[in-house]
Amino acid sequence: MGKVTGFMEYERLEEGYEPVKVRLKNWKEFVIGLSAEDSRTQAARCMDCGTPFCNNGCPVNNIIPDFNDLVYRQQWQQAIEVLHSTNNFPEFTGRVCPAPCEAACTLNVNGDAVGIKSIEHAIIDRAWAEGWVQPQPPAQKTGKKVAVVGSGPAGLAAAQQLARAGHSVTVFEKNSRIGGLLRYGIPDFKMEKSHIDRRVAQMQAEGVEFRVNTLVGELPKDGPAAKITNDATTVVTAAQLQAEFDAVLLAGGAETPRDLPVPGRELEGVHFAMEFLPQQNKVNAGDKLKDQLRADGKHVIVIGGGDTGSDCVGTSNRHGAASVTQFELMPQPPEVENRPLTWPYWPIKLRSSSSHEEGCERVFSIATKSFNPGTGKDKGRIKSLTTVQLEWQGGKFKEVPGSEKEWKADLVLLAMGFTAPVASVLDAFNVQRDARGNAHAGTDASGGYATNVPKVFAAGDMRRGQSLVVWAIREGRQAAQAVDQFLMGLSSLPR
Repeated sequence: MGKVTGFMEYERLEEGYEPVKVRLKNWKEFVIGLSAEDSRTQAARCMDCGTPFCNNGCPVNNIIPDFNDLVYRQQWQQAIEVLHSTNNFPEFTGRVCPAPCEAACTLNVNGDAVGIKSIEHAIIDRAWAEGWVQPQPPAQKTGKKVAVVGSGPAGLAAAQQLARAGHSVTVFEKNSRIGGLLRYGIPDFKMEKSHIDRRVAQMQAEGVEFRVNTLVGELPKDGPAAKITNDATTVVTAAQLQAEFDAVLLAGGAETPRDLPVPGRELEGVHFAMEFLPQQNKVNAGDKLKDQLRADGKHVIVIGGGDTGSDCVGTSNRHGAASVTQFELMPQPPEVENRPLTWPYWPIKLRSSSSHEEGCERVFSIATKSFNPGTGKDKGRIKSLTTVQLEWQGGKFKEVPGSEKEWKADLVLLAMGFTAPVASVLDAFNVQRDARGNAHAGTDASGGYATNVPKVFAAGDMRRGQSLVVWAIREGRQAAQAVDQFLMGLSSLPR
């Protein structure tokens, strides 16, 4: 424990943001990280609890009190070693994780939690700047070959762990660049893609092979899954992978978007969020796109109040939208949670992102009844939508009589979450699915992450459904340990 009385002496210090007018002019990250001294002060607030609830609140079980203490003592190189012992990619989580560890911090019972995420961010950024992050190739090879399908955080974490165990790992990605939903789902202003690129370079030096533009199985030709971003020029069958590799790990994302089947859904101008967001990321990377979906000068309605909806808000504002409105089906939550009731669990409370601060009207307890076309030359294009307010009665939503309203809309983005991984990919391997459409596989220490198909494993969104980056990293690491144990009979990789 760095300073016994630190939690009583120092206040929580938040990371800073560049002014809205400045950051809306580009696609760069705008968070101003804590200085070394401010990080040290924030780390001094850690109470080194006898039971570190933050550690249990973190899906990858980061050893938070230890790296806080090391930052307080200015032992930064040891801090990154502790952080990397549980988390392969703290530069990802330090930027986009919602920080359930902070919700579980003991200080959060009746005060402000330690700024754990900002400390993690500072540690990994310094580690890269100082050259402490280096490839860790294995001392010897096992002769075993593993295919990892999907290059999101779960696939990357698993691939790195397996390569360091000495296996020959090949990662298959259907798009033209590595990163999965990290690359194409998260806007650059939240996480610049250079962070992915340097991890890919590290992993290549560790022996990982990446095959882009390669689709494993097939995608549906109609329905919501047909809208998934796919740059594949090569198709590999499940049978080919099963014949060529000693183990296959399915680690694709839960990419099938939830649709909104109301009248007018077919109108031009109504799109899934994951049609809209990847296009801008591609343009930022230098790709040339024809007919890019843009919000310039348009009245934009975002349906869905989660992170994906927030990302649509920020992207629309950077395009120069005339207005941005975000709908949420649920009632507006309280601005401050009931901490004695919820701690150390993730609380329900009103969360406003940096994108909301850039300009957005938020409407709660609202449902869309129809998308309405224009007239004349705009006959097949959306020009408005009709909504109704909702109230919770008798355990279900009921429409409020007389609350119908028409909203001007030139672009509607559906950001209501994702239902499941692509079923056709799982079907190609004959993998059994659970009731939610995910790959059926447990997480037990023995036989965990194994599907019903011999030598085929599943992890991340493919196994648990739509979730957080930090959960994907956890699953990738644990699946790597399971695959290693399957191949070798035992494993020294951590779970």
